[in-house]
Amino acid sequence: MADRHLIAVEPETRPAMHEVMVAAVEEAGGTIVPIERASALMFADPMAAGAFRGILDAGVNVEWIQLPYAGIETFAHNLDADHLWTCGKGAYAAPVAEWILTAILTSFRAIPRYVRSTSWQSQEGRDLRGAKLTILGGGGITDAFMKLIAPFECEVTVVRRSDTPYPGASHTMSTGDLHNAISDADAVIVALALTEETAGIIDGAALAAMKSDAFLLNVGRGGHVVTGDLVGALRNGAIGGAVLDVTDPEPLPDGHPLWELDNCVITPHVGNTAEMGLPLIADRVRDNVARWIAGDDLLGPVDVNLGY
Repeated sequence: MADRHLIAVEPETRPAMHEVMVAAVEEAGGTIVPIERASALMFADPMAAGAFRGILDAGVNVEWIQLPYAGIETFAHNLDADHLWTCGKGAYAAPVAEWILTAILTSFRAIPRYVRSTSWQSQEGRDLRGAKLTILGGGGITDAFMKLIAPFECEVTVVRRSDTPYPGASHTMSTGDLHNAISDADAVIVALALTEETAGIIDGAALAAMKSDAFLLNVGRGGHVVTGDLVGALRNGAIGGAVLDVTDPEPLPDGHPLWELDNCVITPHVGNTAEMGLPLIADRVRDNVARWIAGDDLLGPVDVNLGY
């Protein structure tokens, strides 16, 4: 077995993330070495997925790879059973949960309509307290969101692969029962990992299953929603509105129909920004390197078979 203290941080193409990862490795007792000598790789640039395979191939002694973000879809084709894989899932959950709460209140209080207006408007709005919410996904984001939403005494339905009861949820349903789970929700929140099974999960049929005054909030990945179907639903008033932090395509190009819809709000993938995220990934790397050196279980393990 290679020396677990020897850690590579590659590539150096994103200096801010590289710097915080190097510091975190050293604070945890690791020693920064070239990839050829390393027992573990901290991949430091989520936008450089194209360079990943070459770097890993040079790491002949690498046993563990830490990926930088919770979403690993751009790296998924590299997953194998020869390495131990971890990612940032759960690390960024708190700020993303804050975005969800912001999006719900923005929707329920009709802020989009008021912001766009240039004259005094008629009053509109509904309470969050006691609302019915359905959240797709049972990971760290949902954990953090459940803590934030608890004081509002909402009826929360969690949809995930298994219908095993989710702690704190009023109901837990499997993805196979999605349409029932969203049929009476005041807001449907997408917080899933993007996989072959979840791509396009919110399509025309799902949107038709929602109430006409319900809101769709997407903080997962743009590919979870069939964009053309959403445009049609928003134009036709099939749902009340949408708040999207992720889109397909992304970035959403100028002139796209979603920009023109009064009942759609788009934020530029800011559920977790670099300012918020760098300290959080530093904490994750620090914790995991210390665990790696000690031989303990790592945080954020990736299931190679499931792809997340």
